[in-house]
Amino acid sequence: MSERLPSSVYWRRRLVVLGIPLVLVVVLVWMVAGRGSADDATGPTTPASTSKATSTGATNKPTDKPTTKPTTKPTTTTSVPPCSSYTVAVTADHDSYAAGRNPRLTTTITNTGDATCLVDAGDDHRQLVITSGKDVVWTSKDCATDATASKPLLLTKGQSVDATTTWKRVRSAAGCPDKTVAAKPGTYAVTYTLDGVNAAPAVLALR
Repeated sequence: MSERLPSSVYWRRRLVVLGIPLVLVVVLVWMVAGRGSADDATGPTTPASTSKATSTGATNKPTDKPTTKPTTKPTTTTSVPPCSSYTVAVTADHDSYAAGRNPRLTTTITNTGDATCLVDAGDDHRQLVITSGKDVVWTSKDCATDATASKPLLLTKGQSVDATTTWKRVRSAAGCPDKTVAAKPGTYAVTYTLDGVNAAPAVLALR
């Protein structure tokens, strides 16, 4: 039969058996409590990058600046009245032309008013006509174009302006066709009109 151990030994064994679980519980509680405190201490914080981005965005936000459109200053021109008093004339460089020689016709506009004025000598306003009796042989209207429709002239008091047209001794037709018919030898009258003002006819002969 085994010898009975002292009672103090039994108490020590009981304390060891009971103490180990108690120590484990204390350690577990300390770990849980400590982690919670650490989490509370650090806590969720706003990332610095996010805050910086927000601040930068607010600072660098573009502002709408008023756009200044370039302004074009209207062109100012001196108001010049149209000529109300002027004369026109037409002359030929010769009275008679041998075969192969083309007449050169000069028209002249003269301002007979007391002030500077404007006159339009374009084909929409003027007409140079060559006739043989009642037969219209040639007219400037047949070869008029949009480019020659207007020709404003600024005339000072007493000023004259000349323009020269060469007649190639052919008949004209509407639309100014390339194929033309030669004018026959004979006597021809040349008239010039500008906005209702007529020139005295010039007379020439083709040989």
